Amino acid sequence: MTHIKLLVCIAAVVTMSCMARDDGQALTPPMGWLSWTRYACETDCKRYPKGCIDEHLYRAQADAMAADGYRELGYNYINIDDCWSEMER
Repeated sequence: MTHIKLLVCIAAVVTMSCMARDDGQALTPPMGWLSWTRYACETDCKRYPKGCIDEHLYRAQADAMAADGYRELGYNYINIDDCWSEMER
């Protein structure tokens, strides 16, 4: 019975790889930097000037990705995540 399950899995993988589109889309996963992982929703830049979400943070991360060679490796996105749209801070 285990051999049958293995053969079914192999057949599924082969079938899926044959059905994949060859249009150049999503050759790599979307890669980039996401603020939420480190900064969550910290927007108090007066109290935490080096640990808050603001325009400077996003610009600095984009510059660092380009300067450190991440852009050439496929890291193409700076993801503006949560908390950016709040009207009051």
